[in-house]
Amino acid sequence: MAQRVQGTEDLYGSYMSAWQHMEDVARELFGSYGFDRVETPAIEQVDTFVHGIGESTDVVRKEMFRVISGATLPGLLEQGSEAHLKARQRMALRPEGTAGLVRAAVEHNFVPQGGAPVKCWYGEAMFRGERPQKGRLRQFHQIGIEVLGAADPAIDAEVIVMLMQYFELLGFPREALALRINSMGDAACRPVYRESVRSFILSHKEEMCADCLERAEVNPLRAFDCKNDHCREVMADAPLAKDNLCDECASHYAQVKAYLDEAGVAYEEDPTLVRGLDYYTRTVFEVDVASAGVGAIGGGGRYDGLMELEGGRPTPGIGFAVGFERIEIALQALGRTLATPVPSCVYVAATPAQRAKVFAVAQALREAGVRTEEDYQARSLKSQFKQADKLNARVCVVLGDDEVAAGMATVRDMATHEQVQVPLDGLAAHVAGLMA
Repeated sequence: MAQRVQGTEDLYGSYMSAWQHMEDVARELFGSYGFDRVETPAIEQVDTFVHGIGESTDVVRKEMFRVISGATLPGLLEQGSEAHLKARQRMALRPEGTAGLVRAAVEHNFVPQGGAPVKCWYGEAMFRGERPQKGRLRQFHQIGIEVLGAADPAIDAEVIVMLMQYFELLGFPREALALRINSMGDAACRPVYRESVRSFILSHKEEMCADCLERAEVNPLRAFDCKNDHCREVMADAPLAKDNLCDECASHYAQVKAYLDEAGVAYEEDPTLVRGLDYYTRTVFEVDVASAGVGAIGGGGRYDGLMELEGGRPTPGIGFAVGFERIEIALQALGRTLATPVPSCVYVAATPAQRAKVFAVAQALREAGVRTEEDYQARSLKSQFKQADKLNARVCVVLGDDEVAAGMATVRDMATHEQVQVPLDGLAAHVAGLMA
């Protein structure tokens, strides 16, 4: 029997309604801030992610799914390497949303010279070759936003405020959410800071894991994010970004915090927060729910150099992403869910002789905008009423032989069991009014 791949999930029933609800809330809230939805391909050239995410990251080194087409597979198997492939033949499934969107922004000139900032949001499946566990899947779903072309610290605060509002609209009590923020500096001050962290790691090389020693040479800041408990203990004494910011970065960070204070958004400064991808600069942030046990449920930051890495003009950017599966787990830990109630409907029931009439009545109701169900299995009227209850029907339209002969239908309220006779030619309008 065919089975789904380990680390993937089928979205159906209440789980699908939860994902749709998350998208609906995003569409309404983000739209009020001026964001428009975009969708980029699930498959990109490998270099899009290598340039954007960073070659030193675990995402690129260990977790990215490579995509090999049938045309290139024989040569790849023969040579044992993809080095001979052209850039357009080296592809991968997207492990996150920002790099692909920035690639699209460069390719389609989303932000022309001197143009206003562009605000985009997306809701898409992502793919990472991780060991499946709670809150970590090989195919998972994220909703994210990106703002391109705005360097003002006000936009940093604005997207953080919007993120916290989004979580509240999804059902999280504000007091259950822990927002952590930090500044990672920029191209002016981060190189010196990176070198100081590198020197610190190497001075403690006897205590650090092999991955951290490798990170020391490629991206030493990633050592703050090591999963090894002892490495984290050692890194607690490492130099901190907040003590090494240049004047401009320090001023930017101070303004972001001032805007958050003005908005009444509580936060914790975490000088060890570096985020997992290489493209981040200055403001970074994460949100978690301590009692959920799934880690961060969302986060993001500023990436002012990413457009250049993807071949575009220098263009500031900032964004965040939230994970659907982790959010659902976190809500369940709080006794809540993203899933929405089964929508109510109208059920059209009929005697066997009126089966053909059901088709026309149901179509008229649907054209009037009414969610409508009917029997397709020649059930008895009693069984049809039971099915109407299971389908959460609020109203049942009954087409009996005598009613139809008189040009009428019986409209029954499924909650009160009250019923009235309604002319067939006015039935759709009458029922639509009841369901409004």
